[in-house]
Amino acid sequence: MSTAGPQHLGTGQQPPGRPTVGELVARISDQFSRILRGELELIQVKAAAKAKKVGAGAAMFAVAGLLGFFALALLITTAVLGLAEALPAWLSALIVAVVLLVIAGIIALVGKKMLQSGEAPSAEETKANLKADLDAVKKGLSS
Repeated sequence: MSTAGPQHLGTGQQPPGRPTVGELVARISDQFSRILRGELELIQVKAAAKAKKVGAGAAMFAVAGLLGFFALALLITTAVLGLAEALPAWLSALIVAVVLLVIAGIIALVGKKMLQSGEAPSAEETKANLKADLDAVKKGLSS
């Protein structure tokens, strides 16, 4: 007698309408595959939508930066024209240019100091850190 499931009395066959264990396993496997494919498709659709949003956001940020650059240029021009009311135009432009160069120099020095303070560790420091890590792992394994 088969142990696959209930059988008709005396016939040794499955009752009609009741699937075998093999059929059930095949159905579960097929349904699991469909669910997995559906989830993967959903992930792809969500990733594509998110990429579109990120791309649009980056484009808007670039446009805002460009407009900000032009606004700054107009403000500088305004400063030159304002000084030109009291001084010759060439002297006004020279004064504004020197002020901008001084500001740029200060920003460059601050940026240089920030970069130098964030230097990568030397080879000796890296070796010492690796040795300390290995010692800690060995100590943890021996405990």
